[in-house]
Amino acid sequence: MILQDTFVTFENLHEVRRLCHWGPVIALSVIAVCSSMAILDSIIWYWPLDTTGGSINFIMLINWTVLILYNYFNAMFVGPGYIPLGWKPENQQDYQYLQFCRVCQGYKAPRSHHCRKCNRCVMKMDHHCPWINNCCGHQNHAYFTSFLLLAPLGCSHAAIIFIMTMYTQLYERISFGWSTVKIDMSAVRRFQPLMPFSVPAFAATLFALGLALGTTIAVGMLFFIQMKVILRNKTSIEAWIEEKAKDRIQYYQTEEEFIFPYDLGSRWQNFKQVFTWSGTPKGDGIEWPVHPKCHQHTLTIEQLKQKADKRVRSVQYRAVEDYNGACCPLSKGVHTFFRTPCTEEPRIPLSKGDTILATRGTKWWMYGDKVLPGERIRGWFPRRCVEKCHYDTAASDTTSEKKLN
Repeated sequence: MILQDTFVTFENLHEVRRLCHWGPVIALSVIAVCSSMAILDSIIWYWPLDTTGGSINFIMLINWTVLILYNYFNAMFVGPGYIPLGWKPENQQDYQYLQFCRVCQGYKAPRSHHCRKCNRCVMKMDHHCPWINNCCGHQNHAYFTSFLLLAPLGCSHAAIIFIMTMYTQLYERISFGWSTVKIDMSAVRRFQPLMPFSVPAFAATLFALGLALGTTIAVGMLFFIQMKVILRNKTSIEAWIEEKAKDRIQYYQTEEEFIFPYDLGSRWQNFKQVFTWSGTPKGDGIEWPVHPKCHQHTLTIEQLKQKADKRVRSVQYRAVEDYNGACCPLSKGVHTFFRTPCTEEPRIPLSKGDTILATRGTKWWMYGDKVLPGERIRGWFPRRCVEKCHYDTAASDTTSEKKLN
């Protein structure tokens, strides 16, 4: 039994490497700064051993920190859940409704998507989050959303402590003149705190207040975005697929009706698909409860239609400048440098003469597939490096062959 536990421990040791990334380093640093400064300022402002209110304030502060770290590390180390390598549906007739993943050498189950960062097909993938250096998906969606809720609440509490500490400590040290305001940090206060509040302490508290307020706003917005899709039993990717489905139907003027298959019709029922008392989400990550008018492959069939439509609507370009694949290439112009896409999607290097099939883009960047013999490389590239082909190479090749014959 001891050998088995040791094996499991060493088998999961590679997950610790997720901490060695700029996302977790920044996130944990913000948590450490806000928590430690809030604890120190609580000792200065509201000593917990003197009053019941001080004790409750201190216990709540510790409670926020523990809950935030608990949900953060669970979101990181529990992971989203991955489709087994080489997975195939039990019914061979279902092969035609699913996409095949060349990397995982298996079919993509409904609601799953391949993540380039994790290099696996992820169950019910929502997005790859750099702050946890992992995907948000089926198994850790509840932990991740709970973290997004608790972090603003804890930072709001910490911000109140920072403001009250600075107010109580500076109240007797501020003197107002006709045209000046003076703060004497060396003045002796009527009630001396257990810890001195010096200039460095004031600067550190002010810095922590900025972090707490910024985190409250930014992470709070992410929480509302997540709850919006959860209450509809969607993911961020599926919301985008639904928008493209409406665009495809409108573009081709078809009479078909697309119904999102996983919305159970009740926000409470959708909520319970993610949040449970045990912490384990419902389902196995492969089969899902669906709308009465839909079936298990309603969404995957729509994805196949959109994939075929993307190939039809893609525009062929030819590379006229070399591009080394840099994220922010200064040599391609100031606008290209500063307007680089804010995404972790890859950039593809280009050489003169390369053929690219572009599917979307911005004013300064484009996204598409670089066509190579036997494969395609997908990613972003500067718009100035390519020019649109005004002829269809396949059609021209066919015409030339006819003339020779």
